Amino acid sequence: MQFAPVLRSEWLKIRTMRPLLGALLALFAATTAFSALAGVSDTSDPGFDPLFTSFSGVLPGQIAAISFGAVAVSSEFHNGALRVSLAAVPRRGRWFAAKMTSIALPALAVGLATAVASLLAARAGLGSEADGLTAGEQVRAVAGCAVYLTLTALFAAGLTTVLRSGVATLSVLVPFILVVSFVIGDGAGTVVEFLPDRAGQLVLQQTHEGILGPWSGLAVTALWTTAALLAGVWSLRRRDA
Repeated sequence: MQFAPVLRSEWLKIRTMRPLLGALLALFAATTAFSALAGVSDTSDPGFDPLFTSFSGVLPGQIAAISFGAVAVSSEFHNGALRVSLAAVPRRGRWFAAKMTSIALPALAVGLATAVASLLAARAGLGSEADGLTAGEQVRAVAGCAVYLTLTALFAAGLTTVLRSGVATLSVLVPFILVVSFVIGDGAGTVVEFLPDRAGQLVLQQTHEGILGPWSGLAVTALWTTAALLAGVWSLRRRDA
């Protein structure tokens, strides 16, 4: 079977599953709402970064991106769905590529809309505090936000393929983001820069210190995602459906 019909089949699964549509809606709503709230918060902090503040809703919103990627894959491991999928598409690598593409495209589209809405909502609250942001910085952050959220969804999808459980994936990634990265990570020195979430979020900051820059940080997140996807396709080929 050619790639195009496989992709259409996987896209049909994505758009007909209510939990997945709900996750995308939650991604947009949560990210925009928290960014809007951040826009009206106190800006007297000497380390205040108007650009990162405008996208601070990404911090809770990325949990919805993780849920989207995890549920999209974990549904294949329920009631023998994966066996049916692989019976229709015996070439597992092609099926996996179609599945990941069907996850990446809507995540990217919703991520881009979310980034634009978050920036506009936050800027409305920030007012003159955001006047120092250049057009280039804002374009970079909008594009970077969309890519970061897409990579986050794909990272979760790859890990779910390995673990064969959306619950297991959420049990690993959500505590990692909420606890390890933000609590333990603050005392970990330079190592914290190379965590997948911290590295990718550098693209949302106006100023940054350390080894990585905005795009190199996003590249680190892409490497984490690539590793998860490679592990996923390896697991898919090695294990029974």
